[in-house]
Amino acid sequence: MTDNRGGTAAGAVLGAATVATGLVAGVWFAYVCSVMPALARSDDRVFVEVMRNINDVIQSPVFLTPFFGALILAAVAAWQLRSTLARVWAFTALALYVAVFVVTSAVNVPFNDALAAAPDPVRARADFEAPWVAWNLVRAVLTTAGFVCLLRALAVRRAR
Repeated sequence: MTDNRGGTAAGAVLGAATVATGLVAGVWFAYVCSVMPALARSDDRVFVEVMRNINDVIQSPVFLTPFFGALILAAVAAWQLRSTLARVWAFTALALYVAVFVVTSAVNVPFNDALAAAPDPVRARADFEAPWVAWNLVRAVLTTAGFVCLLRALAVRRAR
């Protein structure tokens, strides 16, 4: 079924994009408010060991499915909604999530890789912690903003 709101399939894709984006925003938020502040209390060896372990285990379908799924689903939703009132919100959400993807790929992952390869935990932490935390905050804000835009797209889509 299609209508001026983008159709049933578009609604399902938009809903799935919203859920996936919300899950990823929650991951970044958990780092901001609990994981990194807790690790900040640890000595250098513990900090580096735990971050290395996190960076290993997060590379699983449990995280990677919503991480990549949010990008793909947001793109599909934006395309499906291109002729509706929700299009601005969907395309804004997509742009924000693309920025998250770029920050993750260009900044956070290279920091993770450098941490994994570093022989000295003291030096590794000094080079890693502050910039990684700052860029993770950027990811949290961008993803949360994208999530809000997708919620708004859902609301606008349903209002008509």
